[in-house]
Amino acid sequence: MTALPPAPPAPTAPLGARTVRRTGYGALQLERLHGRRDEALALLRRAVELGVDHVDTAQFYGDGFANDVIREALRPEDGVLVVTKVGADPAPGGHPPLRLAQRPEQLRASVEANLRSLGTDRLDVVNLRRLDTGPGLRVEGDQVVDLDDQLAVLTALRDEGSIGAIGLSSVSHDVLRRALPAGVVCVQNAYSLVARDDEEMLRLCAAEGIAWVPFFPLGGAFPGLPKATDEPAVRVAATALGVTPAQIGLAWLLHRAPNVLLIPGTADATHLEANVAVGEIALDPATLATLDAVESRPNDATLD
Repeated sequence: MTALPPAPPAPTAPLGARTVRRTGYGALQLERLHGRRDEALALLRRAVELGVDHVDTAQFYGDGFANDVIREALRPEDGVLVVTKVGADPAPGGHPPLRLAQRPEQLRASVEANLRSLGTDRLDVVNLRRLDTGPGLRVEGDQVVDLDDQLAVLTALRDEGSIGAIGLSSVSHDVLRRALPAGVVCVQNAYSLVARDDEEMLRLCAAEGIAWVPFFPLGGAFPGLPKATDEPAVRVAATALGVTPAQIGLAWLLHRAPNVLLIPGTADATHLEANVAVGEIALDPATLATLDAVESRPNDATLD
């Protein structure tokens, strides 16, 4: 009997109370189209045409530009779930162009800013970006805030109806465990084929029905960090399947666990189509074993 070809991963997964397609869109790269608003709008409309039904954004993406484009491009009938985040505010001209905003009153102000720029009275999901782990900034001084104080203001906003659900970003395993009673629906941490520091947290999320949403899904976020697309095993798999190394890196994530959701960002329509297409890529057991054997390296670079 001829063996059936391997099947691609399941096409959908839960995100809070919704079931969404496993590949969404991350709006950070919309900032690259700041002077070409029509292109940014067309890109989001193309994402909807391709079936994207969840978008990740923040008020500090392009100092509100991403949110403005989302507000104009998306229509209620599109049924797109918009996930935003708090914990930082825009800082135009800064490096990076954001400043930490971890205190409870700052979190509330950030939620209100997202509500205004998205033109809505309720945010579907709000992620608290804690910055406890992963590459990038770290909190210090008066920005070191107890998790319970932060969750208190977010749960109050949820009770008031301004927030539909709460997620976490850049958190440790211990912080996630402490937050579980608040009803966490997703976790966004840096995670990729070449940086698998959070395997235990991924398993906890799967057991708890929490969506795992990796950012920097191909690694290489900062100089000196490894890139999945540089790995020989990734390049060999891409050649064998007739796809790009980036698609292999993203497809591996979808095969890793059924609760993984992707939010790759791009400012290019062709790249967007390639990202959405990863949901159709099937990796056979031998290829997965080869990819799983790729060395995982620490993912802890910080910004100077």
